[in-house]
Amino acid sequence: MSEPEHRGSTHPSTMLEASPLMSTQTEVAPDPVRRRSLYRGDPGMWSWVLHRITGVSIFFFLFVHVLDTAMIRVNPDTYDKIIDTYKTPIIGLMEIGLVACVLYHALNGVRIILIDFWSTGPKYQRQMLWTILSVFVIVFAAGAVRMLQLLIQNL
Repeated sequence: MSEPEHRGSTHPSTMLEASPLMSTQTEVAPDPVRRRSLYRGDPGMWSWVLHRITGVSIFFFLFVHVLDTAMIRVNPDTYDKIIDTYKTPIIGLMEIGLVACVLYHALNGVRIILIDFWSTGPKYQRQMLWTILSVFVIVFAAGAVRMLQLLIQNL
């Protein structure tokens, strides 16, 4: 008895067999000037990455905030020293970064909710991304300018 042919089969033993379409010619060496493309991602992917980064940053801030506030019950003098360290220009810049994280995370969260729960949300997800980025830039620019003015006044 002869064995049945397994053309198009995905069984591992038949996947390595040569197909009639395979060429028996030797491979041509790649062109040394050939340029390789690098996938740089879709704006939606970068939005996803930025949403995760801002979420982790906000979580870290909340963790530190709970710890430093808990110090008031342990040792009020230590709490006062910690609060004094927060009155530096570096922490002021970090607060501006925190505002950026919260603002982007909130706006993108609304966009994600619309994509998930609005029937035509996936169709308009790219337009919504550019809309929230525009709103983010306008609102954050105004807020950052004011926060920088206050930071400079307190120096």
